[in-house]
Amino acid sequence: MTTRIDTRFAELKKEGRAAFVTYVMAGDPDVTTSLEIVKALPKAGADIIELGIPFTDPMADGPSIQAAGLRALKAGMTLKKTLALVRDFRKEDNVTPLVLMGYYNPIYIYGVDKFLADARTSGVDGLIIVDLPPEEDDELCIPALKAGLNFIRLATPTTDDKRLPAVLANTSGFVYYVSIAGITGAAAADANVVGEAVARIKRHTKLPICVGFGIRTPEAARAIAEKADGSVVGTALVDALKNSLDAEGRATAKTVNAVAELTAALAQGVRGAQQAAE
Repeated sequence: MTTRIDTRFAELKKEGRAAFVTYVMAGDPDVTTSLEIVKALPKAGADIIELGIPFTDPMADGPSIQAAGLRALKAGMTLKKTLALVRDFRKEDNVTPLVLMGYYNPIYIYGVDKFLADARTSGVDGLIIVDLPPEEDDELCIPALKAGLNFIRLATPTTDDKRLPAVLANTSGFVYYVSIAGITGAAAADANVVGEAVARIKRHTKLPICVGFGIRTPEAARAIAEKADGSVVGTALVDALKNSLDAEGRATAKTVNAVAELTAALAQGVRGAQQAAE
């Protein structure tokens, strides 16, 4: 079964360029503005969208994304409303791949079967659930694959060759390589080190490899795009959003544009990697 993610990577391969993957938090700073931001991302150059599911205890997220999750929760965002946001996005865009990223707890409470059915009908293409290791694949990963969703796994600098086959066993769509050991937004990614890691993972899989954590600038996005199949940017976009809010943390007339403009600049960076290769 071909998903929108598979289709997009096949298109990018023909174009000879890496994917630009954007991450934003669903419901940040409020439901309406969040939908406008998500709609603006593909127009600004995002190839794939990762949408964070707000959660009270996000252990892999740095301060910026934690704060985004809290803003979203404060604005009343829930998993149900996150799926509704995806449904609204799909009314205008039926091609851009959309991945939900988060933690297992909200899905468990929602009910796995109900969640997968609702995610599928809403137009979700894949899941990145950071706190479910391969040993727990029966919980969500296998049912998700059966439901026609990609299950995207994280590999990290500490994932050695012995561990990789387990991590990759039921992974589909793409592999998300975390470029640094630690939380999101904590340090800058080193393109040379990333290049070696990507080459190592590619010996184990034919899946595209996208690299995230530690990419904040168009230059960094370009350097990573030269080594991998995609660059993922989250914290920098979330920070651009936060910096556009008023003193009470509410959206302003600048909010959607702040995210869209940075997305466009980063997308140019990623596309610059293709021109450099030509």
